[in-house]
Amino acid sequence: MPVIRFVREGRDVECFPGENLRAVAVREGIQLYGLKGQLGNCGGCGQCSTCFVKIEGETSTAAMSPRTAVEEVKLRRRPEGWRLACQSLVEQSVVVVTKPQASMPEQNKRVAAALAATLPPGPVEWPVAPAVDGETADQSVTDESMRPLKVSGQASPATPGEER
Repeated sequence: MPVIRFVREGRDVECFPGENLRAVAVREGIQLYGLKGQLGNCGGCGQCSTCFVKIEGETSTAAMSPRTAVEEVKLRRRPEGWRLACQSLVEQSVVVVTKPQASMPEQNKRVAAALAATLPPGPVEWPVAPAVDGETADQSVTDESMRPLKVSGQASPATPGEER
């Protein structure tokens, strides 16, 4: 299952197939944003273009979900391997360069080394939520919790221009 190798940070991070790249990076403390993005980003809606990353390697297109329509517009003048992390789903193990617009010491060597090293195996299945008080997830929703709420007082319908 997928492992994301962040070249700039020198870290391998496990994720599950179909997980959002930005969500994984934020969860793992990977800094996706430069100063502009730290001060004001859209929170993952694909509107600010501050979370772009570069996907490295020959399998880069198979490893990620296809570019979204938002990405096609926002990244139209960027290289093909660049993606918005907030719009990208990780399907297979992948090598990622965060903040590709910023220079990185010995970038070509670091990327080559990251691509040459074997990616470790990632998790094989989604985690199961723990049961609450010995119940399964299906048992925790009971008839009692599904009853309609009682509202005190009567609401009187009013038509426009009419006072209540």
